[in-house]
Amino acid sequence: MSSRACPDWPELMEIAPDLQFKHYTVRESKLPAEVLVSLEDFPLDDVAVCCDMDKHVFFAGHTDARVVEALRQSHWFDLTEWTTSGPGAAIGY
Repeated sequence: MSSRACPDWPELMEIAPDLQFKHYTVRESKLPAEVLVSLEDFPLDDVAVCCDMDKHVFFAGHTDARVVEALRQSHWFDLTEWTTSGPGAAIGY
């Protein structure tokens, strides 16, 4: 799977216009080592992550629940968290 724009990009742009969500495989998304370790025996090339890799924000609605849980234990932000209490809150979303 190659990276591509999220099909819900218009909705996501309304929520956080500074973010650009794309779908990547877990391997392509260059997640932190602690996330990858917690996903032991996981199909890294078959499961998508919907995220803005540059800002470390993921959209849980399009991401496998096991990956979401692992990301929540890292420095990455869920979109909701990013817009309410994270860096996006300072921007005023």
